[in-house]
Amino acid sequence: MMGQQAVPQDQRHPANSATAVMRFARLWLVALMVFGPLAASAQVARLPALKVDLNQTSVSGLSSGGYMAVQFHVANSAIVKGAGVVAGGPYFCARDDQNIATTVCSCTGLTSCQPDQAAQAVPDLIKRTAQNEQQNTIDPTKNLAADRVWLFTGSVDSVVPPPVMNALETYYKNYLPAANIAFVKNIAAEHAMPTDFFGNACNFRGDPFINNCKFDAAGALLEWIYGSLKAKNSGALTGRFIEFDQAEFLPDPTSHGMWQTGWVYVPAACEQTAQCRVHVVFHGCKQYPGYAYAQGPQGRFGDTFVKNTGYNRWADTNNLVVLYPQANAMNVGTRLPRTNPNGCWDWWGYDDAAYATKAGRQMAAVRKMVERLAATTPPQPPPPPAQFCGQAANIDHVSANRAYTWFSLLYFARGSNDFLGFSGATQTTLKETAPGTYRRVTSCT
Repeated sequence: MMGQQAVPQDQRHPANSATAVMRFARLWLVALMVFGPLAASAQVARLPALKVDLNQTSVSGLSSGGYMAVQFHVANSAIVKGAGVVAGGPYFCARDDQNIATTVCSCTGLTSCQPDQAAQAVPDLIKRTAQNEQQNTIDPTKNLAADRVWLFTGSVDSVVPPPVMNALETYYKNYLPAANIAFVKNIAAEHAMPTDFFGNACNFRGDPFINNCKFDAAGALLEWIYGSLKAKNSGALTGRFIEFDQAEFLPDPTSHGMWQTGWVYVPAACEQTAQCRVHVVFHGCKQYPGYAYAQGPQGRFGDTFVKNTGYNRWADTNNLVVLYPQANAMNVGTRLPRTNPNGCWDWWGYDDAAYATKAGRQMAAVRKMVERLAATTPPQPPPPPAQFCGQAANIDHVSANRAYTWFSLLYFARGSNDFLGFSGATQTTLKETAPGTYRRVTSCT
């Protein structure tokens, strides 16, 4: 009727909303019985032992991964022979201060950026390096003297501007000859990993932070570190990608800025008789597997960096194992108010005050991964976990990953999909009948 205001349907019949929820719940239960859980946790492999030459290890990285590569190089110089850094900065640049990290070492903060101050800080950073060396928290810096370092700064990089990379060059010159440093800074690249085959226009800033600059940065840095290499494989790769469990190297990794799994590319020859070397690659911010990226697998970033930055083509023909550890976002950090919402590596201390030393959680985890690849015997199988049986509130079962919930309205046991009720406060007893599978029971006796 004209002039009469329509009343929203859910106000005319308040029961309709609840009825709709119950109807959806029944459909949800049927779907679970027919199709199983929405996302079964995939089985991941253990990182293999491949007998790589530990003393031929090298590192590289982009952005926060560039900072991580520098940290790992300086702290583990006894085994690392070279580094490639794209849009990173000097060791300990942030000085355990998130504000310095975002206004001096990068232009990612809310206040004005002053990248020229990075050069002014280099003498203090060298002093801090010496202090860490004296305290045996990093390897002796004399190990750096024969290393080879490859640097890249895009001339239009607005995130880590060229002055920050200039400061890194100055820092490295304190430890190794200028002739051992290659510095590419004549390409009009924005903040991204440069390739010759994949990504956005070279001067574009944005996802996936991989740009086609018609320049093979991965190949250039590997050849600088290792010397003349065989031509890269331009066809189908002969090796295999292995997704491995990072929790073996850092318990509860997602609580410390690392993803549950990492990746390694293993050329076929490295699984047979050849002794290989390992190159560790640290991705940048907003490149961790769970980052929302429409063009990635299942709408996530996934393995986009792992498979599209050019390293594997060179590895395939040059007996190089490529290790890709993976970071993770942390909206609630372990050292509040510092946070890590973009899945960066810890180069400013969001998780760990010892982040730039061998004892740093992420640093130690990656070192253990490299040592595993260098091991001569396969890893021993882990002991079987103790099976759980006990009573708790549904919400506590969810927190312990024994159950899951749909919008805090419906609760289900993980693995079996047993219905646990409508309230997180409801007490239920769950028994683990197989790894990761829980059934609702009346008691544990």
